[in-house]
Amino acid sequence: MIKYSLICKDCDLTFESWFASSKEYEKLKKKNFLNCHNCNSFNVIKNLMAPSLINNKSEKKINQELKKYNEIKKTITNYQKFIKNNFEFVGKNFAYEARSIHYNEKKKGKNIYGTASKKDLQELKEEGINAQMIPWIEENN
Repeated sequence: MIKYSLICKDCDLTFESWFASSKEYEKLKKKNFLNCHNCNSFNVIKNLMAPSLINNKSEKKINQELKKYNEIKKTITNYQKFIKNNFEFVGKNFAYEARSIHYNEKKKGKNIYGTASKKDLQELKEEGINAQMIPWIEENN
């Protein structure tokens, strides 16, 4: 089945109709079986239409993906709130501060967060310093 948008060239009425196939539409058009239900004219042609890109399955999938995305975003946001409330922000000095805490017994209970490059994280790991990377969502996103 195919749905076409049709237009009557005499009264400018736009309407839709279903056909078994595009060939069936052409056959009915050639035999003058297509007429306007407003003015009864046979001067009916296909109107310009945009294809339907989203069907029920893809719309359902999009909604599921959006729901999943929002759940993940909410989880990350909750982690961020916890970190901001319980850790000290050290910015780009994260690697330096992590080493300072690791090698200084007096600072062992200190919790920090900040930014570090992949190289810095690899070097910290090689030194036996446990550091984790988490995704960070800016508040304006």
